[in-house]
Amino acid sequence: MPLAIQITAYGGPEQLKLVELPVGDPGPGEIRIRHMACGLNFIDVYQRTGLYANPLPLTLGMEGAGIVEAVGEGVTHLQAGDRAAYASQPPGSYSQLRVMPAKTVCRLPDAIDFDTGAAMMLKGLTAQYLLKKTLPVQGLQPGDHVLFHAAAGGVGLIACQWAKALGLQLIGTAGGAAKCELALQHGAAHVIDYTKEDFVARVKEITGGKGVKVVYDSVGKDTFEGSLNCLRPFGLMASFGNASGPVPPFAIGNLGPKGSLYLTRATLFTHIATREATQAMADELFAVVGSGQVKIRIGQRFPLAEAAQAQRDLEARQTTGSTVLLP
Repeated sequence: MPLAIQITAYGGPEQLKLVELPVGDPGPGEIRIRHMACGLNFIDVYQRTGLYANPLPLTLGMEGAGIVEAVGEGVTHLQAGDRAAYASQPPGSYSQLRVMPAKTVCRLPDAIDFDTGAAMMLKGLTAQYLLKKTLPVQGLQPGDHVLFHAAAGGVGLIACQWAKALGLQLIGTAGGAAKCELALQHGAAHVIDYTKEDFVARVKEITGGKGVKVVYDSVGKDTFEGSLNCLRPFGLMASFGNASGPVPPFAIGNLGPKGSLYLTRATLFTHIATREATQAMADELFAVVGSGQVKIRIGQRFPLAEAAQAQRDLEARQTTGSTVLLP
């Protein structure tokens, strides 16, 4: 019987258990996919702890790549035998085999291997909607500075490269000299080691006192106030994660004195709500990866059975780039 990683209660990594789960045939609008690799993301941690609540028991995982075994009625963009990859609701990619909605599953180009496919879909599509769709009111032009927190992580390293391809001056923050160097190697124009430097002061210094048009912040509680203080007037604060914990309640009136700022809490799943939108975004991602402008760095690989250790390392900031689980 196929194996999967499941939780029956919210809590720490010890809640992740390897279980046998029967998998049936796909219904209308569904596929059955056999995973060759599964992606690891911070959203998995939020779901494990209950910060993002889901019905229990829950098979974790939002990202994977593998081979389509069967398609349900009405599915026309995929067929049995196709190589495929996805970022998708509902969770369930920490598994050898699953039945899932076909809507956000895309055919994986032959030039992209399964590990890369599993490592790039959620993170790469996130980088796409941030840099191409989550834009300040004044827009972004080549030469503009943007601030990107956690620049040595999975989303961050993709964003560093994609921003450079777009002509943007990405200022990346990371913890420690090694991570800062990694962000530089992947296209960041400037890096700030937040363990040693005040990132607000450094951003002001780099931008000649002006600040940036947009901050992309997946860290949350620890960086929120500082991120706002890095923005120029009419700047956009784009919060898209909570690695340090959720942002506490915030008085909207504070945005005025700081320069009539804009604030959004973005999520990938709004952007990939339709088959057409998902495919268009994926086509852009496949194109920049296929061209070599963006390389997907897989820093860690774990057997599926060691998912708990993989999450411990992620939470302890011990990972760089993307992590994949191998079923």
